[in-house]
Amino acid sequence: MIILLSAIVVSVVLFYIGRVLYQRSLRVRGQLQMARLFTNISHEMLTPLTVISASVERLRGQEPRFGKDYALMDLNIDRMVRLMQQILETSKLQSGNLKLLVSQGDVMQYISQTALCIEPLMFKRGLSFNITCTPKSMMGWIDTDKLDKIIYNLLSNAAKYTPPNGHVSLNVKTNKTYDHVIIKVVDDGIGIPVQQQKHIFQRFNDGNYRRANTIGTGLGLALTHDLVELHGGTIKCQSEEGVGTTFTVMLPINKESFSTSQIDDQHHIDANASRSTIIDLKDLMPQADEPEPVSLTSAHSDAYTILIVEDNNDLLMLMRSLLSTKYRILTAHNGKEAIDVIGREDLDLIVSDVMMPEMDGNELTRQLKSTPEWSHLPIILLTAKTQDEDRKQSMLLGADDYIKKPFRLGELELRIDNIIENRKRIHHDESGDKDNSGESLREPTAEELFLSQAYDSVMSHIADGDFDRSAFAQAMGMSDSTLYNRLRSLTGMSVSAYIRDIRMKEAYKIAKSTPQIRVSDLAYRVGFQDPKYFATCFRKEFGIQPSEFIEQAAASKA
Repeated sequence: MIILLSAIVVSVVLFYIGRVLYQRSLRVRGQLQMARLFTNISHEMLTPLTVISASVERLRGQEPRFGKDYALMDLNIDRMVRLMQQILETSKLQSGNLKLLVSQGDVMQYISQTALCIEPLMFKRGLSFNITCTPKSMMGWIDTDKLDKIIYNLLSNAAKYTPPNGHVSLNVKTNKTYDHVIIKVVDDGIGIPVQQQKHIFQRFNDGNYRRANTIGTGLGLALTHDLVELHGGTIKCQSEEGVGTTFTVMLPINKESFSTSQIDDQHHIDANASRSTIIDLKDLMPQADEPEPVSLTSAHSDAYTILIVEDNNDLLMLMRSLLSTKYRILTAHNGKEAIDVIGREDLDLIVSDVMMPEMDGNELTRQLKSTPEWSHLPIILLTAKTQDEDRKQSMLLGADDYIKKPFRLGELELRIDNIIENRKRIHHDESGDKDNSGESLREPTAEELFLSQAYDSVMSHIADGDFDRSAFAQAMGMSDSTLYNRLRSLTGMSVSAYIRDIRMKEAYKIAKSTPQIRVSDLAYRVGFQDPKYFATCFRKEFGIQPSEFIEQAAASKA
């Protein structure tokens, strides 16, 4: 019996061990299949990116005046290519297919030239950047493709987490026996919390990128760590919050450190031909003699004002450039900045990204819709999230529209126009809601009560030429910005346009009922101190000079 029970126990144990091993093998096979899938997709995406890049070059030759737009396209093509390469390298590492291939050349010169290619990134971030190599020249054996990725990832990571006016340095030296190169990347950025430092080389660990107002994929440092280990080198991190971070990489550069299959004797390294890792971002920066984008603020006082909230500077700049020819554009990089702008500016509509540092788009929407003086401001959310639950969450918070990335700017402009037109329709003739006696058939809404109060307020000061926006707001018992936001959202008009509209309609009624009135007297009765300006406004509103209209009104009564 004991033997039988032992046999059963052993059988059960072996069964479960076999089941675990089988499930593990399935997971491994699944991971390998997923890695192959990512590799195939990455390869396939590189082809259309190459075609797009070639098309941009062709357009640059045909229409060179759009240089800034081409530079922006090149920047984002370059970013996508680098992300695809990160995925490919990670997949190769996981499958064991990533190999070293070292060549001989001037290691110090190659590192220095490669780092210089990243200088525009530092320029864009407003950082000072210096490179020190000791000695300045030294021969050795390196895999330029892998070393390029190590340098780029460490320097771009330092740039992400260093605030403007900060400093990043690359210090390179050799050990005493000249068979290793020591690379140090030092920044005075925000630092890494102690509890996170042990996870920084783990794949998909994206660190504090939201707190640093940047983006992250969680692949860069993990890939860097794996590439360093592939070389038989070491990488260490020292960091202190609020002080900065130092990454130290030690790589072998002597031929004896590599196997025969890892050595390429046929080619030598050309330090001057180091591949640029990022395009010259100075092409995207406004020049001193370059005019600002056309603004409608001064030319058209009634131009709609739109606040764009987006933490990606390139997308923010592109939307601002394309929309500023039609609207007055204000910008913010996160919800917290947006709240400051909303509090001090007169706005008609807000376009906001969802995923942002400090305060995201959903929280911005919640605060906007829960604050009475801002609640009527329409907001369009932009997001890379594709799940229906994400859209539902944003709409429940009060978002007026929701656009998934990537999107066409023409679509965004159409959505903006539609919302503005819908808001205008709210200000319609209310006669359909009244019976034959003129009495309302229902209780007035809060919006209707506000508009009625606003109309009565202007009419009670109709002859007062000094009754302007500030006086109007005081009469309504609210701030200038609150009055503007409510009027614009309900009528589609600014405060001055709303006052002028009522003055014009009243002038029309007076002229029609009192055809013997002089134009100057008519102007004064509706609050215009300059009869010539009044005549201009009247003609613009009704398509006829007031004098002609008065004559026609007199003739019709004769």
